[in-house]
Amino acid sequence: MATADAGLYAEGLVLLCGAIVAAPLFKKIGLGTVLGYLSAGIVIGPVLRIITDGEEILHFAELGVVLLLFVIGLELKPSRLWQMRRDIFGLGTTQVMVSAAAIMAAVMAVTDQAWTAALVIAFGLALSSTAFGIQILEERGDLNTRYGQQSFSILLFQDLAIVPILALVPLVAPATGENGGSIYTGIAITVGAIVALLVAGRYLLNPLFQLIAGTGAKEAMIAAALFVVLAAGMLMNFAGLSMAMGAFIAGVMLAESSYRHELEADIEPFRGILLGLFFMAVGLSLDLSVIMSNVLVIIVAVPVLLVLKALVIYGACRAFGSSHNVSVQIAGLLPQGGEFGFVIFSAAAAAGVFGQGTASLLVAIVTISMALTPLAAILAKRLMHEAGTEHMDEDFEGAGSDVLMIGFSRFGQIASQILLAGGSDVTIIDHSADRIRSASKFGFRIYFGDGTRKDVLIAAGIERAKIVAVCTHKKEITDRIVDMIQAEFPNTRIFARAYDRTHTLSLRARGIDYEARETFESGMLFGRKTLEALGTNEDTAMQISDDVRHRDEERLALQAVEGLLAGREKLLTRPVTPEPLIKPKRKSERLDLDRSTENDSSITDPA
Repeated sequence: MATADAGLYAEGLVLLCGAIVAAPLFKKIGLGTVLGYLSAGIVIGPVLRIITDGEEILHFAELGVVLLLFVIGLELKPSRLWQMRRDIFGLGTTQVMVSAAAIMAAVMAVTDQAWTAALVIAFGLALSSTAFGIQILEERGDLNTRYGQQSFSILLFQDLAIVPILALVPLVAPATGENGGSIYTGIAITVGAIVALLVAGRYLLNPLFQLIAGTGAKEAMIAAALFVVLAAGMLMNFAGLSMAMGAFIAGVMLAESSYRHELEADIEPFRGILLGLFFMAVGLSLDLSVIMSNVLVIIVAVPVLLVLKALVIYGACRAFGSSHNVSVQIAGLLPQGGEFGFVIFSAAAAAGVFGQGTASLLVAIVTISMALTPLAAILAKRLMHEAGTEHMDEDFEGAGSDVLMIGFSRFGQIASQILLAGGSDVTIIDHSADRIRSASKFGFRIYFGDGTRKDVLIAAGIERAKIVAVCTHKKEITDRIVDMIQAEFPNTRIFARAYDRTHTLSLRARGIDYEARETFESGMLFGRKTLEALGTNEDTAMQISDDVRHRDEERLALQAVEGLLAGREKLLTRPVTPEPLIKPKRKSERLDLDRSTENDSSITDPA
């Protein structure tokens, strides 16, 4: 038992070491982390044979693709998905069908495979790699560009196409005359599973996260996020769809949830690690013996596959109105075979559509085509015409506003009303489930999230915000957020709520753009109204208020330079009637000293 555990940990250390070395190295030389992970897997597995169970690791690491689709789903509201329907069902269908027809013709022209086998091979090779394509888009920050959105639409349709392709396998397999009933049953199960997932997403997921968030158990929120992803994936897998598709649907159902930023931040570390492991596992599972025994076939087949699919994708994109540059970028991103081809070829071999040797050869062709994807994407850039910088398709339906407000207690609620009334768009994140429930009823765009976490702020759109309003009510939390923003996003303008006078000086020392003591203005107004009630006319009361405000600001400027006790003499010698910051003169000096020592707000923080 101990030996087995030691071997497992040793494999984990080897994989981590490979990732640590290869990913930064390939990123540095401009080839991208995907090719780095893949190369590390090839060296560790087929070359050095340190790890030999690559296929088992690959099955586990596919969870990274599942988490990737969930995170993407969180970014796509149903309304946004509906806007993409032309690309998904039009462009996606065209790419799959035309690619399959071209590949089938090529297979039948150069091999002696039956038409049924050629059909399954063609559809299997017509699919592209979701993991490789989207990872490259994310790495380059191109997921929201025109070519990124169209690439994703094609990949999404391909995931949907897996169901009919897998249903096709038993139909064309030998002796399948009695499979009609099972196929209809399978279709019914698939439709039922999708409906069940949509209903659960509509009525169960938000109450679940509200309940857990109300307890304050952060670990439970992470566990719940993983549970939702895995449960949705398993349900779709049972129905014959891919797990990734189930996770994507769950993500879309949560895209309008107040908790989506927190979920994205919780899932992101797992997604990154498991997706890197997936790319390494693809390299680990490469069978060099199959490659060596069919080296000439592979040398010809892989480039033909890449060029054939690239030409089809380019032509389809142009037919749907894309520019030359966008079409070239998509063609360079998606010419490879996909990870779901492994599933289709294995199922076809098991059903007797073609032999196991053919399946192994096809898997090798797909794997090598995937390995060449980063190079194909780089080559595509050389074929682009000179043009201006492509603009991002900004979707402001979700998070991402001119003002990002962190904290939504009483102070933030009042401030946000001013901003909204002035026509500003505000995205709010808060860590209180109760406040989120209450605010959502009044139409505020508020999301559940921890404002002290960098990944949550990125998900909430800090990189697009013109101003970050830190309205948290605990000064230590405010300080943590301010320090983190200044370290990670140094160009961001920060407006902050200060707890007291000392906190105001601390925030000014940090160099933020604006700060306001939380009780200063209300205290000033209260004092002025009280003076008026005692008989002081309104103009005199306003003059006294303005004078106190002016002296307070002067004293703050002195204290910022000389310390908290600076400015006492100025306060005591300047004639003011009444003197709002001190008691009668014979007791004032003693009271000032005592209160400064005790940090009493009446002298150290008049508001």
